[in-house]
Amino acid sequence: MDSKEPQKAIKTFAWASFLNDLGSDMIYPVWPLFVTSLGANMAILGFLDGLGDALVSLSQAFSGYLSDRIQKRKIFVWTGYLMGSLSRIGYAFSFSWVHLIFFRILDRAGKIRSAPRDAIIADVSTKENRGHHFGLLRTMDNLGAVVGILICILLINRIGYKTLFLIAAVPSAVGAFLIGSFIREPKSSGSTIWKGYSLKNLDRNCILFFFLSGLFATGAFSYSFLLLFPKKFGIQIRFMPIFYLLFTVCAAVFSLPFGRLADKIGRKAVLSLSFFFWILTCLDFVLFQSRMTFMFGFILYGLHKAALEPVQRTFVSELAPKELRASTLGAFQMVIGLCALPASVLAGVLWEKAGTSYPFYLSLLLTIIASALLLLINEPETI
Repeated sequence: MDSKEPQKAIKTFAWASFLNDLGSDMIYPVWPLFVTSLGANMAILGFLDGLGDALVSLSQAFSGYLSDRIQKRKIFVWTGYLMGSLSRIGYAFSFSWVHLIFFRILDRAGKIRSAPRDAIIADVSTKENRGHHFGLLRTMDNLGAVVGILICILLINRIGYKTLFLIAAVPSAVGAFLIGSFIREPKSSGSTIWKGYSLKNLDRNCILFFFLSGLFATGAFSYSFLLLFPKKFGIQIRFMPIFYLLFTVCAAVFSLPFGRLADKIGRKAVLSLSFFFWILTCLDFVLFQSRMTFMFGFILYGLHKAALEPVQRTFVSELAPKELRASTLGAFQMVIGLCALPASVLAGVLWEKAGTSYPFYLSLLLTIIASALLLLINEPETI
């Protein structure tokens, strides 16, 4: 990466993220309906979503480790976008939920792009603007999602799942082209000696943050459960894409402000705020069941995501040793994703066997514990 072109790199990544999420979120609002239309129940839906999250984690850990080892980033990024594009073509031609397994694997394995991309962003940023840059990336992600959701709402009843999914494959392919064309990466000088990667490379603060984030992720079940929860209380299916749009707009609007806020008041404060928003989301769904309160719940969920995702990446990149940023970012996502598989499966089982509110009760407990553990972490003074 040419150190003289950091802003060009940030803008290119931002637009590629916009395009990829545009394609992804043409699918996500109707994903639970699509999967269940192919014969899946809630436990299977939880398995598919959890499997996807687990594969995200493994792919990011692998790409982060390999990226640091071979001192290359770019190839993982454009390949990841291309895999996402191909998976949507596969979804279009699936006629059973069993067929979705392979393409779900391909789709989520495309996340090999994330850790190397985040490492580049961290490397070209400073402590004063790192939160801003990650916030910008999440803003463009979510703006792309907003456009994708609007397209989904406008077209789904006219063209159906197959054509919609085929159209959704195009933006990610364009994103791959942008990365390949505009991101420059210098050849390795060979001056950095690879010494391997283990927990010994991380300090106490980083390890504790891994632990509490994994604990939180174990209770933070898939968004699919939030979308299907209102259906149990008579809310019509046509409102589900609207709920999803509402949460995504909030995430888009507030990701950049929360990133900037983290630069000013610290990472822990904004992360604590994100946990608080999630607690309010769970309480809203459990205690109130009307169209208006569900809308408010999705607003809270959007605020939670806006505060959580950019600041998590910022914090991990700063807690990690600089020479192992991609590996540590990938390892962090591996922890989150491996916890997400049992989280969604457990939520599905609790939903089916105990009741629709029980996944929320478990999540509330784990979120409170994670919030308490966050208080024990010290933020690094310099990077």
